[in-house]
Amino acid sequence: MINRFCLLLFLCTSYVSWSQVSDKFELTDVFNLEYVSEPQISPDGQRIAYVRNFKDIMTDKNLSNIWMINFDGSNNRPLTTGNQSDFHPRWSPDGQKLIYKSNKDGSVQVYLRWLGESSESKLTNSNETPGNISWSPDNKYLAYIMFVPKSPAPFLNLPKKPKGAEWNDPPKVVDKLKFRSDGRGWDKDGNQQLFILSLDGGTPRQLTDNFYNHGSPQWTPDGNSLVFSANHYEDGAYDPNNSEVHKISIATSKITTLTSRQGPDNNPIVSPDGSKIAYIGFDDIYDGYEVRRLYTMNSDGSSSKLISKNLDRDVQGIAWSSDNRGIYFQYDDQGDTKIAYTDLNGKVNDLTNRVGGLSLGRPYSGGSFSVSRNGRYAYTYASTQSPADLAAGEKTKAGKLTSLNDDLFSYKKLGTVEEIWYESSFDKRKIQGWICKPPNFDPNKKYPLILEIHGGPFTNYGSRFSAEIQLYAAAGYVVLYTNPRGSTSYGKEFGNLIHHNYPSQDYDDLMSGVDAMIEKGYIDSDKLYVTGGSGGGVLTSWIIGKTDRFKAAVVAKPVINWYSFVLYADNPGFFSKYWFPSFPWEDPEHYHNRSPISLVGNVSTPTMLLTGEADMRTPIVETEQYYAALKLRKIEAVMVRIPGAYHGIAAQPSNLIAKVAYIVEWFDSHK
Repeated sequence: MINRFCLLLFLCTSYVSWSQVSDKFELTDVFNLEYVSEPQISPDGQRIAYVRNFKDIMTDKNLSNIWMINFDGSNNRPLTTGNQSDFHPRWSPDGQKLIYKSNKDGSVQVYLRWLGESSESKLTNSNETPGNISWSPDNKYLAYIMFVPKSPAPFLNLPKKPKGAEWNDPPKVVDKLKFRSDGRGWDKDGNQQLFILSLDGGTPRQLTDNFYNHGSPQWTPDGNSLVFSANHYEDGAYDPNNSEVHKISIATSKITTLTSRQGPDNNPIVSPDGSKIAYIGFDDIYDGYEVRRLYTMNSDGSSSKLISKNLDRDVQGIAWSSDNRGIYFQYDDQGDTKIAYTDLNGKVNDLTNRVGGLSLGRPYSGGSFSVSRNGRYAYTYASTQSPADLAAGEKTKAGKLTSLNDDLFSYKKLGTVEEIWYESSFDKRKIQGWICKPPNFDPNKKYPLILEIHGGPFTNYGSRFSAEIQLYAAAGYVVLYTNPRGSTSYGKEFGNLIHHNYPSQDYDDLMSGVDAMIEKGYIDSDKLYVTGGSGGGVLTSWIIGKTDRFKAAVVAKPVINWYSFVLYADNPGFFSKYWFPSFPWEDPEHYHNRSPISLVGNVSTPTMLLTGEADMRTPIVETEQYYAALKLRKIEAVMVRIPGAYHGIAAQPSNLIAKVAYIVEWFDSHK
């Protein structure tokens, strides 16, 4: 079996050099996919700057350039070029300049472009990367956050090695609760501090110097202060959701805290007239899932008001209207992401939907938008047939401006996607899902079925492009992907059906979906397969511990043992506080009963495990435990380890290809 896998990868990596042109969506086509991100409409609504993302098959890198297009879709052209990563474009308030970040000189720095003159300059030359940049109202300064190292006092002074001696590196001493982060590795000593920088050049001015991390700074209209969010509590690592909104004086660096409740208050945005601040948060009662709501308050922190009380959905990406009368935002609803406008009394009007398309691997929610002073907006457009394109609108009239992948999909056939609703056998709740059928689908034939399960668990799938799903369909499988209980975009009650109860009846939701597919008549009930990553890996391993109806399973980056996960993952202060009623040693039975390892004695399904070796969210020790248990029971099992990969395996193009290739091969070999 292993030799077949090695051969398969050789074929995948060498395919581009010798294959015939095919109308089938194939593994190496992943390198040809492009998508739009970070659309930024100009203050006058006439032009849109956006990031055009692409991949380099020779270096296995994700790259990007900045492009510009008129609001009506004309004059689409690049502002930057080259095999580099250019991103984070932001207009100056007067619309004459654009800043962006780029690694074209080796490290990520900030660049300023004068649009009328087509000239630019490099603004920063720092060892760390500036983040979350915003313009001052007078177009003269930038505010941003940047990591500032802080070296702690040595734990002890070791003897010095003799000159020329080769000793091992000294021991690392860790005294923080959270000391590593998936995607970054071991956390360095230091914090994200606030800075301002003059566009005339010179040295950035550091506004804060403490032991806390600071969120996105936003200027007040008078240019005298910044508002930002931060958790300034001494026990912040043990209470990670308890952030507040703060204001800092540019002149004196004095910080005034504006909110004080238990719970997160984030993403503050000041109204154009400076009288109010909008922000997102909730009252924290330690549920696994809380709806993030929209609030406003006076600029001094008084008279906080819940605006989105009638909207049982998460508010994201807020922006004030230029007349101070309302707020634009986006939210997920039944697997679809929408842009909406609310007045300050909470009356919500939807403007457009189908926002997203940024997750190339699996069809997760996401996307972003921006709005101009005259109410025009630009956003990332989601479709099941293509990654994100650029779209723009005014009021409720919107349209797509780009078709970045038409060159590829003009001759590549994709699987058609349709929505499905069905009842859960547990309580008759309606569950939403999507079916992807192979190209040239024939309803009179019988097809093998893959049940593909999303992670999170508090997230959602939707009508969005997925390279992984399309590659499974191209291999001849019908794919079912659903939003079982616990998924977001259906309200707080639905999300919290798995609070301290995960996995549980989400199993019934998933099995009912499989039953609904079989009833359609085109599924071979003897050829059922199941896979999922992260939370989907949890549910896949849970499923095969409860039923033997699947011919084979691929358990990707799972949690197998909640006891070890809470103590070994990268954020123990969060997982132990929100996902469980107590610490593991206080109630080991609860942890064990929810762990897939408790059902491993029932497993008979041939199982592949697939995890990144650098994963710090669901560390590979979880995979190794399950693999050892299956092997001890002499169950057919194989462990696939992705070198150097964090939790987001598909972040690197070749890893996405390898993941799909191994899954398809495992299922094909068990038909």
